[in-house]
Amino acid sequence: MAEAAAIILAAGQGTRMNSDLAKVLHRLAGLEMVNHAVRNVRLAQFEQIIVVVGYQGEQVKAALEEGVLVVEQKEQLGTGHAVDQCRDVLRGFQGPVLVTYGDTPLFRSETFQELLAYHVEQGAAATIVTAHFDDPTGYGRILRGDRGEVLGVVEHKDATPEQRRIQEINTGTYIFQSELLFHYLAQITPDNAQAEYYLPDVLPRLLRDGHRVAGFVLDDPGESLGINDRIQLAEAEAILRERICRFWQKRGVTIIDPKSTWIEWGCQIGRDTVIYPGCLIQGGTRIGENCRIGPYCRLSGAEVESGTVLEYAVVVDRTVGKTDRILPFSYITK
Repeated sequence: MAEAAAIILAAGQGTRMNSDLAKVLHRLAGLEMVNHAVRNVRLAQFEQIIVVVGYQGEQVKAALEEGVLVVEQKEQLGTGHAVDQCRDVLRGFQGPVLVTYGDTPLFRSETFQELLAYHVEQGAAATIVTAHFDDPTGYGRILRGDRGEVLGVVEHKDATPEQRRIQEINTGTYIFQSELLFHYLAQITPDNAQAEYYLPDVLPRLLRDGHRVAGFVLDDPGESLGINDRIQLAEAEAILRERICRFWQKRGVTIIDPKSTWIEWGCQIGRDTVIYPGCLIQGGTRIGENCRIGPYCRLSGAEVESGTVLEYAVVVDRTVGKTDRILPFSYITK
C-alpha cells in the first residue's frame, strides 16, 4: 500500500454544544472525540497524522495522543483554509492525503484502510467518501454519469428538484493526491456568504482539468455521523458502547445486557468473564478471566484478578483478587 498521510480538522469551537469546552474535547467511551479520530487513522496505518487546531488550541494539543503533528489555524476561515495550513508540513510529499474531522469519531479504521486501497486502485486524484441516506435533506448530492463516474457535487440549496431526489451524499471526508490538493487549494476563493475557503471547491477544478474523482460508498452510513450537539453526542456514545460490547463478546466475554453495560476504550477483559447488568468499566481497568462482575459495579483504573467476584461495588485505582472479601455496596480505592 502507498505511503499515506492524514489531516484531522479540529479547529472549530462547536457553538451548538453550548459548552465552555472545545467540541473535539468532549469524551465518548472515555476518550476525547478527537482522539477517536486519531486512533482510527493510526490503526488504519496512515504514517503521518496532522491535527489542525484553532479554538482552545493549547488544550486540544495537550489532550492529543503522542505521535501526531499539530498545525494551528489562527483564523477559522473555512475547511479549505484549514487544510492549506498543512502545506509546509506536507511539502514534497506526493502520496495520498486523507482529510477527515475531529468531530466524526465513528469511522472505523477498517473503513479508512478500504478507502485508501480503493483510492489507489482507482488511480484517482481525489476520492469522496459518500453514503446513501433515506433523507438526504441539507447534504451535497453526488452527481454520477452513466458509467457510475463522479461528475461533481451539488449542494442542497443549489440542487434542482430532480437532483434533490438523489440519496447519495457527500460526507465531507476525502482522500486527495497531495500535490494536486495543494495546487488547487491555491485557486479557490471565498466567494460565498461566509467569506470562507471551502475544501469541496477543489473538486470542480480537478474535474475541469480532466482529473479523476472517485466516490467510495460507505457500507454503514452511520460511520459518517458528525457531532454538533449533545443529542448527537449521546447517539454516538450509544453506537460506540454497542461496538465495544460486541468486541468483547467476540473475544469470549459474556455481557448479559449490553444496553445497560458501559465499557470504555482502553480496558482489558479476560475470556469467560461475565458482566452483569448496570456495570460501568472505565479507562485503564484490567479484568482477568473467569470473573463475575456485577450487577451494578463501577471499576475505574482497577486491576481485577482472575476468578474474582464483585457485586454492587465501586473499585477505583485498586487491585482486588478472588481471595479478597468485598462486601456489596463497598467503595474501595487507594
